Amino acid sequence: FQKAFKWYSLAAEQGDLKAQFSLGVMYDNGQGVTQDYQKAFKWISLPAEKGDAKAQFFLGCMYEDGQGVTQNYTEAIKWYTLAAEKNEPMAQSNLGHLYANEQTGKLDYVQAHKWFNISEAKEKENIEKLMSPNQITEAQKLAREWINEHKKH
Repeated sequence: FQKAFKWYSLAAEQGDLKAQFSLGVMYDNGQGVTQDYQKAFKWISLPAEKGDAKAQFFLGCMYEDGQGVTQNYTEAIKWYTLAAEKNEPMAQSNLGHLYANEQTGKLDYVQAHKWFNISEAKEKENIEKLMSPNQITEAQKLAREWINEHKKH
């Protein structure tokens, strides 16, 4: 990780967005460096502000959890929404959770349902690209069976 940190640092200082994000993740996880959430936030903010969906999602997580920054659900929703609009399924799912949680002060069941549906459809679409038609049919059958069995409980 030390070598990666050195090269990411050089590239990040030159404005490379991928290097800035990677450097931020290294600080967030304490990989090759002392864990530092403020530095993680600093580096991840740069590509997020330039429109990088993964960085926007990560920044949303940092605002939601209050990691490296004061917890702020409004900012979390802002960054998740930017990433979600770029088809980042984890941001879509997290938006659903924030809107479904009354503790956020942003309770909106309609928005929660919307984002859960979008996230589920996107994730299902991604996995179906890797499956044969027979596998999809089998998965749908198993899901129906599971739902029917668990309706009783």
